[in-house]
Amino acid sequence: MSHYEQLVEWRRMFHQHPEVSYQEYETTARLKEILEAHDIKLIDYSLNTGLVAEIGEGDTVVALRTDIDALPIEEQVESEITSQNKGVMHACGHDIHMASILGAALLLKEREVELPGRVRILFQAAEEVGSGAQQMVEAGVLEGVKAVTGFHNDPTLDVGTLAIKSGALTSAVDRFFIRIKAKGGHAAKPEESNDPMIILGQLLTSVQSIVSRNVSAFDSAVVTIGEVSAGNTWNVIPDSAHIQGTVRTFNNETRAFAEQRLQSICDGLGAAFNAEIELEYIHLPNAVMNHEGLTQIAQEAAHETGYKVEQLSQPKTIGEDFSAMSDTVLGVFSFIGSQSEYDLHHPKYNPDEAILKTAPEFLANLVQKLF
Repeated sequence: MSHYEQLVEWRRMFHQHPEVSYQEYETTARLKEILEAHDIKLIDYSLNTGLVAEIGEGDTVVALRTDIDALPIEEQVESEITSQNKGVMHACGHDIHMASILGAALLLKEREVELPGRVRILFQAAEEVGSGAQQMVEAGVLEGVKAVTGFHNDPTLDVGTLAIKSGALTSAVDRFFIRIKAKGGHAAKPEESNDPMIILGQLLTSVQSIVSRNVSAFDSAVVTIGEVSAGNTWNVIPDSAHIQGTVRTFNNETRAFAEQRLQSICDGLGAAFNAEIELEYIHLPNAVMNHEGLTQIAQEAAHETGYKVEQLSQPKTIGEDFSAMSDTVLGVFSFIGSQSEYDLHHPKYNPDEAILKTAPEFLANLVQKLF
């Protein structure tokens, strides 16, 4: 079996047995079995799921990270490797990521005597809920680490293309819940109620003004409402309503402003309509910030591996909790083409496994350049 065929086999195994965040017990066991079979040392950080391995000797440490969790999505791709876990799917390609990092680990193991230090390989749980990387940081996996790198497959890019930029690469991700508490009643007697639907309509319009009328055209942000809920029948005015959504920003100033503006809108509408409007604002991953010098090194490694390197003109609005690691030590992250008709998080997402032909070599080369 060739190196590529082995990685495809592993990728398909992971794809058939996906597990959601913090439930990656079988995935962790499979990874451990593969690493031990190839005489790659495991390091105990007392993690419930996920694991850490090391290759090489010496004081200098460079880290290579992959995520391992799947999404609560029912797969709609019919093939011999369709998910066997109902309602769970590797719809973000973390199976591709694991196979790629395992491939890089095998290459680095072959070059172990040439390494000027240790490569610490991080198999991280719970990326999809935005907290797995921070958990690993708190466990101490980056102590003594000089630099950390990782990647995400990108189905909008052709296989053989790598996209990257220095500075902000992804957005900071925040989630908000807004709850309106008013006074319900009979739909035929609205004057006796304090209709939360009217407040809801004003709130929906006002929230959309945060970007269009408050954020400079030379800056950028996204505010999206993903759920609206109120009432349950046609002839009753409900007591309450709620919405939830997300804010995506690329610098701390805009991020803080968006939260403050949401709070002001809630306070103002609450006073205007004599209702209680409660905002719950949850900070999720920060923006991934690529170190300028490491970005240059990554581009060199990509060119040497044969990738077409695409310079991103602006960051992507997706979230990536790798930021917890690159906030802790110098980091660089990239996007590698996986060419799928359907995008990430779609039940028909189906990446091209040819990504596995070059991604491991790129990662191994990059890690060696980071020492």
